[in-house]
Parts: sequence; structure tokens; C-alpha cells
Amino acid sequence: MQQITWPFIALALMTAACDNGGTVRITSTSSSDDSGRVLKVVDALQCPQTQGVLTRKGSAQADGSCVYSGPRGAEVTLHLVRLDGRSSQDALKVFENRLTTALPAAMAEVKAAEDRSRAETARADAEAARADAEAARADAEADRTSAGDSAHVSAPGVRIDAQGDKANVRLPGMHIEADGDRANIRIGGLTIRADDKSSQVNVASDNEGVTINATDGAARIRTSTRGESVRATFLLTTDQPSDEGWRVVGYEARGPSGGPIIVATVRGKDRNENRLFDAAKALVTLNVGD
Repeated sequence: MQQITWPFIALALMTAACDNGGTVRITSTSSSDDSGRVLKVVDALQCPQTQGVLTRKGSAQADGSCVYSGPRGAEVTLHLVRLDGRSSQDALKVFENRLTTALPAAMAEVKAAEDRSRAETARADAEAARADAEAARADAEADRTSAGDSAHVSAPGVRIDAQGDKANVRLPGMHIEADGDRANIRIGGLTIRADDKSSQVNVASDNEGVTINATDGAARIRTSTRGESVRATFLLTTDQPSDEGWRVVGYEARGPSGGPIIVATVRGKDRNENRLFDAAKALVTLNVGD
């Protein structure tokens, strides 16, 4: 019954994939916390000379943005973005596309893992349907199967069918399908697809508030909240630096749902860039609030 420990293995693997050589802390606020926390509408940026580990480079740029330097050549740029009828998702996608060009190999690796995850999703859905269809047959065979090779447990709200390297576990609020090195785990609105052999983990929530695509050498993380305000984080990180030495890129973004929104873009040369992202987030908060 080792398959039952898959949720913990998958979460540990996700941590390892995102934490190989450094820690990256990502926090997200649920949309239910958005009520009563109205972010300010601003027409111009506040750009202090220093913020945490950041130091402003000269005056504001021609487009009104402010550029900051950080440890080991890290760069943070603070932007005021008017939506002009666009959705915040469309506006932020422009920044994401621009940032990921700094880490083309990592982006390609994560994209390939995402494509494999989609294919695995279709396979897992088919397997789930087949498992349900065979549940009655499993009950009938349970008494005739060696206890050392399989296990079948059925109780109100609980069903466990395990044989060899395969297991199908249904508990209240949780569904686990394990097959050797692979596992598909559903916990409430959270879906985790893990492949231990290739060190890949893909995590998604039903409302798209959190999405994580991680391989052994790269990870892409998105967080966002729904409500009257925009609160979003993007991060792409890799073990292997780009030709320019970048190891992590991303942004922190906040603002009223109708705009303008404040976006702090980040590029760093260490994977452990918590202080850099904390300073970027502080700049955004200074302008529009928390």
C-alpha cells in the first residue's frame, strides 16, 4: 500500500524540483480575502531611491518606468500599466512573454512538460472511467486474490483498490491514481500530476489561482486572485543560467481591476532571490497598497 503516500511524495518532489540549488517562496491570497481591500488608483509611480536590496538607477525612464539594480547584477523595473479596455490577463501576458525570452531553454523545457501533462490528463481521465467500470469486478475478485499482491477496501465514502504498482484510492475530497512512478492526485479543487521517473510535477487549481509546472531543472509558477483587484505573481526559474547569466525572471503585479496596475518585473542571476522579489513586491505595495 505504498501508493497511498503519493500525495506526500508528490509534494516533496515539487519542492525539490523548485528548490534545487535555492529556495523560492511563492505566496497567494485567496479571492475571498479580496473584499474590503481596495487598491489605489494611481496616475504616477512612486520610485524611492532604495527599497530593500534595490537601488534606483537614475531618474524615471521616458515611459515613466523606474529601473532598479540589485545584488549580482539583478534588475527590477517598476511599471505603471494602463489597461485601456484590455483585461489585466492580456496586459500581464505581454510582460510574461517578454520575460521568458531571457530563459529560452527553461521555457522550452517547461512547455514540453506542460504538453506531456495535458496528454497525461486525457489518459488519466480515461483510466478513471475504466477504474469505475471495473470497481464491481474488483469486489468480486477481492476474495480470490492473494492479500500479498493486492488490497481492496470498501466503506462508506472510502474505496481503495491496489494491485502491484497500481492503486486507485477514493476518499472524501481526495482521489489518487498511482501507476509505478506516476501519480494523479485530486485534492478538492487542486490537481497534482507527478512523474517520479522524469522528476516532473504539474499542479493546477480549478479556478486557475495557482499553476505550477516543474521539472528537475526548471519551474514555472503563476498565482492570481479573483475579485475587484488584480494580484498576480509570475516566476520562471532554472538550474542552468542563460548566456547572459539569468537564472530567474518574473513579476509582481497589483492594482484595481479596471487599472492602472503596477507591475514590477524581475530578472536575477541567483535562484535564491527571495529578497529581490520581496523588494519588488514592496515597491508595488508602496504604490497601490496591499
